[in-house]
Amino acid sequence: MGRLQLIFLPVFFLLHFIHGHAEADHCQNTNCRSDNIPVRFPFYLDGHQSQTCGYPGFDLRCNNQGFTALELPYSGSFLVRSINYLTQQIQLYDAEGCLARRLLISFNLSGSPFVAASYINYTFLGCPPQFINSRFNYIGCLSNSTTSVIATSSTNLVNSLSSTCQVITTLPVPASWKVNQDEGFTSQLDKDLQLEWYSPNCMQCEVEGTRCGFLGNGSQQISCFSPQRGRSSLRGIIFLSIMLPTIVGGIAIIAYYTDRSVRANAADTTTAAVSPQPDIAIMGLDESTIASYKKVVLGESKRLPGHNDSICAICLSEYSSNETVRCIPECEHCFHADCIDEWLRLNSACPVCRNLPSQAHVAS
Repeated sequence: MGRLQLIFLPVFFLLHFIHGHAEADHCQNTNCRSDNIPVRFPFYLDGHQSQTCGYPGFDLRCNNQGFTALELPYSGSFLVRSINYLTQQIQLYDAEGCLARRLLISFNLSGSPFVAASYINYTFLGCPPQFINSRFNYIGCLSNSTTSVIATSSTNLVNSLSSTCQVITTLPVPASWKVNQDEGFTSQLDKDLQLEWYSPNCMQCEVEGTRCGFLGNGSQQISCFSPQRGRSSLRGIIFLSIMLPTIVGGIAIIAYYTDRSVRANAADTTTAAVSPQPDIAIMGLDESTIASYKKVVLGESKRLPGHNDSICAICLSEYSSNETVRCIPECEHCFHADCIDEWLRLNSACPVCRNLPSQAHVAS
């Protein structure tokens, strides 16, 4: 391995560490406003998170009413009742309250990562209302004044009604419950659809209380990560980003003197004394100076003063209303107050433009 590789290999791992933490913070849990269903890996919320925050086929969206929706490739859109990340199950329901119609017309899980726990064969029959309504549960959203539609898994019941009712179709219906095939009852088929997924398998991460995600940028391999690797590790990220030039400089100095020493020994000359490595100080600001920088509480518009975007450049999280930000006076770059306070204790330069505060402001 060459000398340059030895110098920059630790740097590569440090940069990879910092990038991984920034990506994790970018993929924080989110939800739609009306149902507050937590969305995290392997799912991602379209329009709120990047596609890299979720696994292919697990894209959710917020509908016009603010409810979480899942689009199945061959069956259309369903609303999400709940997601159990530990058992890897999702419950779906029909927005119009007629799941039976969706099952009867077209239901196909092909092209999606989801499967049904089991299937039960149901026969749909059209019967006279006066005969059915007093004896069996009928499907109201499929029935009208002249025909009552029933569904049953009992072949005996189908046979007994063959002279009175007309068979519409028999098809497999996804079910999460066990049914006695000869129980003799009808169903309104109004329960939620309960589907499962097997890949990616994040059960171990859920059991450990860790966070499941991609192993690296562009990789389809998954791994478990600490759920606190976002803002809770902010101090470590800031420290590494400030110390990186110091580490590179130290390694370069060591490599230089080592190379000179080797060449001197090869020439059988007196080894030159290596000068001691100079101390490189990291200068931050004192608390009184940091406290003198302007703080702003964001309103509903989340509008920031100056030329700032909607994401904190330190932790890469979007700003929210009622959050407190602090702005650096000279350049007017703003950040989350706790993020920039932590930064300025270690480094007096602005994280964005790298400008230092004026001496007049520090003295004041």
